[in-house]
Amino acid sequence: MPVAGGGLEGVVASPSAISFVDGQAGKLLYRGYSIQDLAQHSTFEEVCWLLWHGELPSPKEVEELRARLDHEAVLPPEVLQVLRVVAKKAEPMDAGRTALSTLGCVTRLPPQPSRDANLGLAVQLVARTPVIVGAYHRLRQGLEPVPPKPGVSVAENLLRMVTGADPGPQAVRAMDVALVLHADHEFNASTFTARIVASTLSDMTAAATAALAALKGPLHGGANTAVMASLREIGTPDKVEPWVKAQLAAHRRVFGFGHRVYKTTDPRALVLRGLSEAVAREKGEPKWFDISTRMQEAMFREKGLYPNVDFYSASLYHVMGIPDDLFTLLFAVSRMSGWTAHVLEQLGDNRLIRPRADYTGPRERPYPAARA
Repeated sequence: MPVAGGGLEGVVASPSAISFVDGQAGKLLYRGYSIQDLAQHSTFEEVCWLLWHGELPSPKEVEELRARLDHEAVLPPEVLQVLRVVAKKAEPMDAGRTALSTLGCVTRLPPQPSRDANLGLAVQLVARTPVIVGAYHRLRQGLEPVPPKPGVSVAENLLRMVTGADPGPQAVRAMDVALVLHADHEFNASTFTARIVASTLSDMTAAATAALAALKGPLHGGANTAVMASLREIGTPDKVEPWVKAQLAAHRRVFGFGHRVYKTTDPRALVLRGLSEAVAREKGEPKWFDISTRMQEAMFREKGLYPNVDFYSASLYHVMGIPDDLFTLLFAVSRMSGWTAHVLEQLGDNRLIRPRADYTGPRERPYPAARA
């Protein structure tokens, strides 16, 4: 039977209870909870628990999870040594993929890990991915990594380890919400990659490494880096209108607008817009936010397109001191929670993912007699 469209568009691959995207209504739910409610009331650690277990944690459960994350937030020396070797030559996504793969090499696993063992690996991956990001960035600058600080959130440690400074409460809150917003998004390319690898009964870290490799592709990850490049090119708010018109007239893509699933506003973009404005005003750098709002207005006038999750995250990360080329790796810190949740779900009722192709080549050709 032919597929519904290229890129598996419109094809339902499997049931899942983790997240739901209503593209027509502009809604995103994690385990039934709206992304707006989770962004307002829950922390990233609580959302990790929710994605893994299906329910929000009790105060005791989230305290225990934070203690486990603290305990696991240490890189094995072999991983740190690999980062020292590749940091000054490798691009961020390549370095992150290599570090994750190395982590899999030095983590001993039973032949068929139980759900509890895989949950332990999920905690380890969420704890260690931000440490990898921070260590890589510091090492490529010729600096020693900043160790994670016990007793603080993943968001605060991530900012400390990348910037080398103690972040303010507004920045910590903004980063925590950004991690919540990016945690999961149904069967996107990287998540589906993780599930395919898990379906072969490969291990959790291999599935996460494959997912990170899929995220490297510019059609999936990296749009917020391109958005920041556009903001820099525009330079000032008064130049937005002619820039947008010139891009569209030349049939060049304007990154950060439109979405494969959402046909209206991406609900994550609404939250990120508020965060971007608040942090920009606090830090006295409103220019990038002002350019962004004018771009949003111009793109809606010209094309009727809404911003997606990548658009306002660009200016937000920039004013928090995150280098542009780390934006996609930062996304992986958050999405690791979703990737691991999907691996756990896949393994809970596993069947090898093995689709068929809609073959379009020639049929039953005779072999040339002259070559026989």
